[in-house]
Amino acid sequence: MKPFEKLLFDNKEWAAKQVASDPDYFKRLVEIQSPEVLWIGCSDSRVPADKITDTQPGEIFVHRNVANLVVHTDLNLLSVLQFAVEVLHVKHIIVCGHYGCGGVKAALTNHSLGLIDKWLWNIKNVHRMYRDEIDSIEDEEQKLNKLIEINVKEQVMNLAKTSIVQKSWKANSSPDLHGWVYDLNDGIIRTIFDLPSGTHIDPIYEYDNL
Repeated sequence: MKPFEKLLFDNKEWAAKQVASDPDYFKRLVEIQSPEVLWIGCSDSRVPADKITDTQPGEIFVHRNVANLVVHTDLNLLSVLQFAVEVLHVKHIIVCGHYGCGGVKAALTNHSLGLIDKWLWNIKNVHRMYRDEIDSIEDEEQKLNKLIEINVKEQVMNLAKTSIVQKSWKANSSPDLHGWVYDLNDGIIRTIFDLPSGTHIDPIYEYDNL
């Protein structure tokens, strides 16, 4: 059996088990979607949001990309964000990175990797802003993990800089923003940064006409 064929086979097995244990399971999912959390995570196959949080379909609205970035020119991310905030009215947005992230590791080098260079440029900008702190760390693994943590914090700040989030903060006093990092070594998520709804950020980025 080929890998993609196994996925289809396992899907049928899973669906049958769900119906056997709960006949109305899929009916409930079809009727409504009301997650309270938007999860912005890394595309890494080892960090699936539902698995590492032990949540069920319908509980988390998910967007994933390389190195869990919040880029203001990324229409995919912004579309997900707007839908989550304005339609689903999520109460929390989580940016979750993970230690050992390959995207962040690549951004620490000076190697050109092709098209992805344009994406990793965003992480290099984070490195530049915190260069003294990061480059003072001699151990390469610790240096990488420090940039991973700082990158998560900066992506949370990028969320707060969007008109989508600021408009919701003023109108609905939500969502709260959170920065987490998942550790592949022990399976534990660690809180890095929290930004409650309505927190004032640098006035340069605050809109006054929302």
